[in-house]
Amino acid sequence: MPRLKIDVPERFGFSTDLQVYYAFINESGHLDNAQLLALVSEARQRFFNALGYQQTNVENVGVIVSDAAVQYLSEAFHGETLTFEMAANDFNKYGCDLVWRARERASGREVARGKTGIVFFDYTAHKVAPVPPAFSEKVAALDVAA
Repeated sequence: MPRLKIDVPERFGFSTDLQVYYAFINESGHLDNAQLLALVSEARQRFFNALGYQQTNVENVGVIVSDAAVQYLSEAFHGETLTFEMAANDFNKYGCDLVWRARERASGREVARGKTGIVFFDYTAHKVAPVPPAFSEKVAALDVAA
């Protein structure tokens, strides 16, 4: 089976720093893969916050993760700070991909990259919802400002 390769943009419109805590380290002494996904989830929440939203309320609809892919590139260790960069791309009628990259802040070493597919969801009607136009506009403005 071929290895997963995730392409990321040259520029990201959003970044945030997250520390690798001791509780995130596995028995091999580096960042556990499940904990990396937890950090990505926190970065995703901060991305939405930067746009003025919560993942449960983006122009009156919520967001559901539809898929996720991760490409691990190097180890991360206790005490390091990872800079997560994120951008939205590959829009369709009901969602988009959030592509991200995690780098160790001090050295710039790339630790991982990935993508999280999201769909917008109307929790009242219990069905997928179209991408809110205001969300698309805010993402475009964030990317231009980068």
